[in-house]
Amino acid sequence: MSSEAPLLAMNEPKRKSVAQVQELPARVPGPLPGAHPEVRIGKTGVLLVNLGTPDGHDRKSMRRYLREFLSDRRVIEVPRLIWWFVLHGIILNVRPAKSGKLYASIWNEELDESPLRTYTRSQGEKLAQRLAGLENVSVDWAMRYGNPGIPERLQALKDSGCEKVLVVPLYPQYSATTTASVCDRTFEALQQMRWMPALRTAPAFHDDPAYIEALAQSLQESLAALDFEPERIIASYHGIPQEYFDKGAPYHCHCLKTSRLLAERMGWSEERFISCFQSRFGPRAWLQPYLDKTVEQLAQGGVKRIAVFNPGFYSDCLETLEEVAGEVAEVFQEAGGEQFAHLPCLNDSEPGMELLETLVRRELSGWVAEEDER
Repeated sequence: MSSEAPLLAMNEPKRKSVAQVQELPARVPGPLPGAHPEVRIGKTGVLLVNLGTPDGHDRKSMRRYLREFLSDRRVIEVPRLIWWFVLHGIILNVRPAKSGKLYASIWNEELDESPLRTYTRSQGEKLAQRLAGLENVSVDWAMRYGNPGIPERLQALKDSGCEKVLVVPLYPQYSATTTASVCDRTFEALQQMRWMPALRTAPAFHDDPAYIEALAQSLQESLAALDFEPERIIASYHGIPQEYFDKGAPYHCHCLKTSRLLAERMGWSEERFISCFQSRFGPRAWLQPYLDKTVEQLAQGGVKRIAVFNPGFYSDCLETLEEVAGEVAEVFQEAGGEQFAHLPCLNDSEPGMELLETLVRRELSGWVAEEDER
């Protein structure tokens, strides 16, 4: 491959990176001393980062993924010695098989990967196309856990000539367990670089008007496609331990503000629109109300038709496609409910991509000149 060829290819689904917006910039002008390493400069990178995904749903892949995820001190705030024995003595011997079956139920068999990887790649490719008018901008994507990893893709952007990199955690509501963890891994990767690029990290966007509007448009389309009218609409956010909130985490407040702004935009009453939390793990108390308990109580109280969506997830994944659309739907129907709908996340939809473009262009301000005509 020519040294002037694009770093990444767009049409190979199993590749772990995304197309560059434009060709690589010229090398450093002027002659270089003999045996001098090749140097590329003049570009700006955008790195989209999502939570993570196993490479497969087999036991080995699941164990590797869970070990990395559950070893993150941002995720599990338990004394290390105690947690090491719990993780290696119990969880990694029991959980991989169970989680593997759940992943298998939603696996993208055509591309042999999880839906989260499929959507995140597509978001990167579509964003690259939308930013094609910006000069010398490259778009790539990574996972906090699993592959492609943050260090790998940061290095690839640097090697392609990116002197500046914008890292975009794809989490609307800030949490130390997600947003801060992405920043931790990014900074750790930079520590290993002799020549680091300048760095920006995009902030949470839980109350951004563009985010609320994207959610509203997506919901309007999804609700219009249903063959029934939901009596209740539930916004389900991923939970965190109550202890994390008590220590000062803003996540709960961010979630409720998103719900309040969205309810105002959609004209929903407090009776019809409910906010809940899902995906609790372990014996400790987590943020409430719990989604599974809430839908059970609604069904037992005579509510027959509900719709659930996940505004805290940019892309559909195990927690939305298997847990909500599968397990929670069963809880509702077994308790007497009749019609249940899971509404899709923003994913790579038109509203979702319009939002992503708006956020990235804003954060690139001062680094990249806007094209004369969009």
